Amino acid sequence: MWEADREAAEFHPVIESDRVEGTAVFNRQGKQIGTIKPLLIEKVSGRALYVDVTFGGFLGIGVHHRTIPWDKLTYAEDLKGYRTNVTEEQVQGAPSFYGDDEVWPDRKRQQEMRDYWQDYPRGPV
Repeated sequence: MWEADREAAEFHPVIESDRVEGTAVFNRQGKQIGTIKPLLIEKVSGRALYVDVTFGGFLGIGVHHRTIPWDKLTYAEDLKGYRTNVTEEQVQGAPSFYGDDEVWPDRKRQQEMRDYWQDYPRGPV
């Protein structure tokens, strides 16, 4: 095996954020339930806290954005995507950072997100 082929076949624990966008999200059964869009990173700590997941639509029309905690995803090498215990219904019912042309708009939406996921802040708000 060529050295380059060997390196490509190995699992690398670090990935650039632009390579995460567009990656599929699968449920426990391996069914795709969405696609990752932007990561939402806490400025001070640098940790990814949430991820915007899109689903539905066709050719960009009717696409829905929902936000889930990043720590609910685990990379699955066999799927070349992220697996989650979150159900498709939970994703579809989740609040979104995106709405009314706003991104991470206010504390009310932040609290809705935490309440929905029973997620508590890990850093400054």
